[in-house]
Amino acid sequence: MSAQKEKYSVDIGDMRIKYKNKNETFTEDNLISKEPIGQFKVWFEEACNTPQILEPNAMILATATRDGVPSARAVLLKGFGTEGFRFYTNYDSRKGRELSENPHVALTFYWEPLRQSVRIEGIAEKTSVEDSDRYFQSRPYANQIGSTASKQSSVIASRQTLIVKERELVAQFPEGQVKRPSCWGGYLVAPHSVEFWQGQSDRLHDRIRFRRSKANEKIDNILVHKGEDGWVYERLSP
Repeated sequence: MSAQKEKYSVDIGDMRIKYKNKNETFTEDNLISKEPIGQFKVWFEEACNTPQILEPNAMILATATRDGVPSARAVLLKGFGTEGFRFYTNYDSRKGRELSENPHVALTFYWEPLRQSVRIEGIAEKTSVEDSDRYFQSRPYANQIGSTASKQSSVIASRQTLIVKERELVAQFPEGQVKRPSCWGGYLVAPHSVEFWQGQSDRLHDRIRFRRSKANEKIDNILVHKGEDGWVYERLSP
């Protein structure tokens, strides 16, 4: 009979780093754009130009079932603009199945060297077949084969299962002839809330949230400020 494993608990309460100082605050006056996509573009470009950030387009995608059971994973942003934020995945994966029954999602970017984070909430919809085809054909050959070989989120016996399938596909489809699987494609997240966070060492963090304005909402320019393109913005307590 094997010995029962001892229970243990790891205390990491003292783990913390310094963030920005009081001379590096993020206030309403620092907004480059009065709508969130333009402001995101500014921060994203800064992240892209920061050598310590290897994947500035990495983001956490949170989804949930129809009953509200959540799940989250890291994916890569592949485009953004006034319509929203775009990523690609397997429609039969766990996230794809959850999106089919509950389109409400949250995206989170965290750029640690900048002490900045962006949190987005919105509705995800599949992109067009043409868009999915176009992006799939732009991917490296090995990635096309890998996406075709994998029945994402399904249980398999071993890694060898994937290797065998990969070899079969390489033999079957020469480079340039891999068609996009019908179970693979893009999503566009149309945001209704975008929060910009910048960390302060004293934990009085800066949080400015853009959200879609409500019908007949009073804009007092004290708590709620008028933005552009149907957006308002407000400061949140940390």
